[in-house]
Amino acid sequence: MMAFKLVGLAGSFNRPSKTYALVDEVLSEASRAYGVASTIFDLHDVGPSLGRAQWRKDLDEEAHEVLEQIVSADALVVGSPTFKGSYPGIFKHLIDLIEPHELRGKPVIIVGTGGGDRHALMVEHQLRPLFGFFMSHVMPTAIYASDRDFSDYKVSSEALSQRIDFAVQELRPFIPVNERPLAAAE
Repeated sequence: MMAFKLVGLAGSFNRPSKTYALVDEVLSEASRAYGVASTIFDLHDVGPSLGRAQWRKDLDEEAHEVLEQIVSADALVVGSPTFKGSYPGIFKHLIDLIEPHELRGKPVIIVGTGGGDRHALMVEHQLRPLFGFFMSHVMPTAIYASDRDFSDYKVSSEALSQRIDFAVQELRPFIPVNERPLAAAE
């Protein structure tokens, strides 16, 4: 049997990035909780062919591999920075290259970052409907973090850490029992 594959996507080109840091923190918590390996990508990993691609076949090898890792994952943690109340267009362009059946039934934890509280509903009003279109299993707890939740690109807020724990716990029914460490097994 193949190992459970948890993949993170941070919809940002910036490095360092609070979005990347948040997705990475969620992946780390899930990896610790369930003993599963995880991989994280950002738009920088996808590379410049994304902007030129009208179709998936137009992606270069590097971008194609990232997309394949995303669609072949057993579960996803997807995060986006907030720009004017929504996700960036280039992030949406990557998602547009995914066929709807490729994410059907896939568990997804959604996260978003922004400068302040004005953007907090982006995860609910933008990301949740996006993955609802794909008929993914979006976890009930969405995670939003603003600048004040980070110190030097690391999660520093207890309230944010608690939301991360809630979302990771919600992923539990999707992790095969034989994949869980003994401490986490039923």
